[in-house]
Amino acid sequence: MTDDTKKSGSNVAPLRAPRPCPECGRPSHREHYPFCSDRCRNVDLNRWLSGSYAIPVADDEAKADDDER
Repeated sequence: MTDDTKKSGSNVAPLRAPRPCPECGRPSHREHYPFCSDRCRNVDLNRWLSGSYAIPVADDEAKADDDER
């Protein structure tokens, strides 16, 4: 390989725009995207499994059914 081909290979555009880690704010890494590390990924998973994160639901099932119609 010549020096020209080595330089052109380093100009590859990333697949995703860089984003900060949702847990700690550090730059995310490709291996753990959108997190920066395996630790932050596991912290987020623990929050989902322990019920800290929840998807909101309607309290009144009849009212929810009326809204869909």
